This record gives sequence, structure tokens and C-alpha cells, in this order.
Amino acid sequence: MSITRFVTADGLPAFLAHLSKSARVLAPVEKPGNKTAVVFEPWKEGKPFTLAKATVPAKEAVLPQCEVLVRYSKTKDPNDPGKCTMTLDDTPQAEPTVVFGSRPCDARGYVTLDRPYLHGPFADPYYKARRDQLTVITLTCPSGCSTCFCHWTGGGPADPTGSDVLLTAVNGGFVLEAVSEKGEAFLASTKLADGSDKMDEAKAAREKAAASQQPAPDLSKAARRLEQRFTDVDFWAEQTAKCLSCGACTYMCPTCQCFNISDEGDPLEGRRLRSWDNCMSPLFTREASGHNPRTAKALRMRNRVSHKYWYAPDYSDGRFACTGCGRCIKQWPVSLDVRKIVL
Repeated sequence: MSITRFVTADGLPAFLAHLSKSARVLAPVEKPGNKTAVVFEPWKEGKPFTLAKATVPAKEAVLPQCEVLVRYSKTKDPNDPGKCTMTLDDTPQAEPTVVFGSRPCDARGYVTLDRPYLHGPFADPYYKARRDQLTVITLTCPSGCSTCFCHWTGGGPADPTGSDVLLTAVNGGFVLEAVSEKGEAFLASTKLADGSDKMDEAKAAREKAAASQQPAPDLSKAARRLEQRFTDVDFWAEQTAKCLSCGACTYMCPTCQCFNISDEGDPLEGRRLRSWDNCMSPLFTREASGHNPRTAKALRMRNRVSHKYWYAPDYSDGRFACTGCGRCIKQWPVSLDVRKIVL
């Protein structure tokens, strides 16, 4: 039986304050504006937070928008100007981090990112350093919503994939249930009350959330159908006619993993950076020769959807590289719905 704990709703700030003493805590915070956004930010005691679903996932916990891979410096020998000493620093930037209040679709995204960054021919040392120090506390969803389709892709409102601890709202507070070895050790180290007597209520809440979702279509043939549609450019042009190539779908996605490498500095001192990139950008696939195999947005969308629902299942364990979080549907300024394309 897994370790369970209970925390009252009023006790959450104190719980986060305790966590922040030994780790960086990323919690969802409201950013008011013309349209209120919810983003993950480093939390400090006294800072307001929300349990609303974040506008963007906490992907930065393992894959920052921009990170330094290598710093270099060259020093000339004062006695022999023609002789230089080169110093390189490629130490990964990582610290103990707790992501609090993510959703199951977000946590599942970490497992998708693990495929290329940890389980490929080479493990990425920068990603691995952050992943090893990451603890994920996931808030189970109380119900489905119109843009969510996690159950289409193998997930659900209480899917534990990628999480260490599941947080479920019950009467008077929240039950915390360990769903990984890291989660077991984490909860064992806290001073929270035992929550085993409230697990039946937590399970009932999760079952109610799952029942609130509309039946999922059968996508078992999606990969082969996409393969058949690959050369049907007219189909892709029709499906993506209103796409703006703005890239919102990639920047809001918990599983998009494309990046660019750039160098800054001069011959004596500088750094190499890795930054998020956007496969919907017209310049994303432009080669050094100047040739670009994907000048049309229809071809770029074809690649993006095919990667999520065809390439990824074929080269991995059959799982889609989409967690059904629905952010692309909600944030697309032209109401493009990836579900309609896949169906």
C-alpha cells in the first residue's frame, strides 16, 4: 500500500513554505492582464498561488526556454602572447525542484520528453541533471472540460504517469498519494497527517472525474491512417488553411521538444545557448544551402501532427507524443482543433 498523507486547504501555504526551504518550488500563479494567464513561477512564502490549470505547463523545470550549455574563455599568456589557455565550463544548471499543482497531462509530458533526452542513443546530461532532481506533485482533475482529451491518448483525470505524488481534493483538504519510489520517500519525510482514512473519498472523486468525460474514439489506427495521408497535400492544405504559423501550439505544448543552438560572444569569451524552437516557423527547416523542404504551412502542420500521432508511436512503446491537454485548442487564435485533424 502506497504512502498517503492529508493536508487541509488552509495548510497548503505552510506545506509549500516547508518545501521551499530545501528546494525550488514551481507553483501556478495568476498573471492578470487583458486575459488572465496562469503560469508556473518560483514560489516564496507569502506569494499567492492558484490551483487552476496553468495556461502553459511547467516544462521549463526540465527544459528551460533558454539555457547555457557551455561557457568558454580564452586567456593569453602575458609572457608569450601567441600562447593561449582555453577554459570550458559545461556544468549542468540544476537544483532540487518541486513542481506543485501540475495536471496529469502535464506530468505525462515529462515521460514523453524522457524518450529523446534520456532514452535515445545518448542521454542529455543537462536534461538528466534537472530530471533527477525533480519531484512532481500533480493535482488530479475534478472533471473534464471541452478542450481536454487526455483519455483519447491513454491518460485520464488521475493518470499517475510522470507524477511522484497525486494530490486529490476531498472534504476539508487534499489527500496526497505517493505513486513512485521518489514520491514514497518524499511523503515519508513530511510531517503531514496520515491520509489513508480518506483514500476512499479520493478514489470516488477520481472516478467521478473520469465519468464526466465523453467516450473517447478509437485511435488505434491513427498512425497508419496518417501514413496513408502523408502525400495527400490537398488534405493538409484544407485542414490548415486558417493556421497563422504563430507557434502558439508548440510553445503551450508539454511535449514539444524542438530546440535551436546559438553562440554568443567573441574570440576571447562567450557561451553556447540552447533555446526552444518552433516547427511551425517557416524558417525552422531551412538548410545551410538555403533549401527549405517545408515552405508551406500545410507541410509543417503535417509534420507536427504526424510526429505526435504516427512517428512517436512507431519508434517508442506505442504511446502518442500528445497528452491531450487541449492547450493548443484553447490557445490557437483561429480555433484550429487538432482533434478534428486526427479524426
